[in-house]
Amino acid sequence: MLTDIIRKYALKNRKDFGNARPQSIVGKVVAEFPDAKKDMKTTMQEAARICEEVNVLPEPDLDAELSKYSFEEKKHEEKELALQNAEQGKVVTRFPPEPSGYPHIGHAKASFLDYELAKKYGGKMLLRFDDTNPEKEKPEYVDAIKEGLEWLGVEWDGEETYTSDNMEKFYSYAGKMLEMDKAYVCTCTTEQISKNRELQAECECRKLPLEEQKSRWKKMLDGGYGAGEAILRYKGDLSSENTAMRDPTLFRIILFAHYRQGEQFRAWPSYDFAAPIMDSIEGVTHALRTKEYELRNPLYFAVLKDLKLREPKLVEFARLSIKNTKVGKRYIRPLVKEGKVEGWDDPRLPTLKGLKRRGILPQAIKSFVLSFGLTKTESEPVWDKLLSENRKLLDPVASHYFFVPNPIRIKVEGAPERTAKMKIHPEKEEVRQYSVKDTFYVPRAEIEGVKEGEVFRLKELYNVRMIENMDEVKVGYAGEEITKDKKLQWVSEPLECEIWKAGDLFINDGYNSKSLIKERGYCEKAVLGLDVGTIVQFERYGFCRLDSKEPLRFIYSC
Repeated sequence: MLTDIIRKYALKNRKDFGNARPQSIVGKVVAEFPDAKKDMKTTMQEAARICEEVNVLPEPDLDAELSKYSFEEKKHEEKELALQNAEQGKVVTRFPPEPSGYPHIGHAKASFLDYELAKKYGGKMLLRFDDTNPEKEKPEYVDAIKEGLEWLGVEWDGEETYTSDNMEKFYSYAGKMLEMDKAYVCTCTTEQISKNRELQAECECRKLPLEEQKSRWKKMLDGGYGAGEAILRYKGDLSSENTAMRDPTLFRIILFAHYRQGEQFRAWPSYDFAAPIMDSIEGVTHALRTKEYELRNPLYFAVLKDLKLREPKLVEFARLSIKNTKVGKRYIRPLVKEGKVEGWDDPRLPTLKGLKRRGILPQAIKSFVLSFGLTKTESEPVWDKLLSENRKLLDPVASHYFFVPNPIRIKVEGAPERTAKMKIHPEKEEVRQYSVKDTFYVPRAEIEGVKEGEVFRLKELYNVRMIENMDEVKVGYAGEEITKDKKLQWVSEPLECEIWKAGDLFINDGYNSKSLIKERGYCEKAVLGLDVGTIVQFERYGFCRLDSKEPLRFIYSC
């Protein structure tokens, strides 16, 4: 039964995408036959074996086998984006990334939600850099985020703003909190603070009089304390079941030069303090953020209430998770630092640079991330959904060429000299053409399955009969008539080319060292006239983006 289910999805994968891949079908196999998950090693081995068989099937055999199976088609339902208490023309959203890494597909989801909702209600979207952690933030990340948004087509209103430009305001608000007995400076160790929170007990610092608190606060600002020696804490409710309200941190000392503010500040506000204040003073009406912050909502509003500042509406949505992928910067940064990936633009990464290098179009990303709507329901889709969106966009426009993986040379006995003319695209009149004689290079995996006496066709050229397929391959010219026999792509002159194929970086949360496959072969010489960044369709192989001309390299997209 398992073998049959694997074959079913391998056939469908080959038909839809030109090449069946075990990683692309295994999720569907497990969904239909959950017992397959009990021995994933065997399941993957069987999937690899069957995909290899299916990939060399002649198209008529493929269609015949595929017709025996039925597939349940899921209707795609667009999730309408809507905001509560939204007035036309008055909605203000904000996209507030921290410039501590390159933007990824999670940022794409957040920014598209902010942008599309503001546009829907005739309002505006602000771009604000929440840059109050000088240890991690850099100008290159600011530039990368802006470039990423521009590539996606997300437009912000007015000039971007920077949270760090408001430090004096934050200090003023912190002083007010002290005066109101809503904050205190704590010099306890991290271990003591954690233990007291767990025991719901207050520390001695909490009981100190106002003058001592103000003196300690001044020492935090002037250099009387070193990093980690003091923090400003909110005087919350230590008995609260919500641990986020048990005297959380409002300011901490970070002794790193800030990329924008230099060394003029030592005490830096936490997200819990800066975010609500910035949202309020910048006029944000609807602050969207992932639901992981839900427990911190009471703190968000408590800070605004204490400071008598306007309260925006908070809107939560589910964080974007993708199966066998780590989306957050805290996961991606170590991979880059340790050299486990080629850089922030590695095509295996979910960064915008990585997706762009892989040939994923902005419109495909938009359709993919917005398909989840504003729901707080968590899901873990596979990459196939995004790749399917990308394929739909590329299919009508991408030029066609031949790529021959692992090529084998054949000489066609009795072959006429010919000028081969092949359309650049099935729906267009433009052609590429080559003068050919009798020598060709074809995929080894496909020619090895041809039996003696069997006829196959060199695509868009003529028929060839297998004479001998043992120690050496001998073939002969077999006429012009178009048949339903197996069709092989070919090249007449060897132009070496490498294609990088990105797989899942993680399997069962472990790093997959075999996630990047580099496949060599020959491709048509016409590709030398393409610009780097062009996405083409290698027939019976897939869509690929030209990544480099020297050496000649493509990245497999979908």
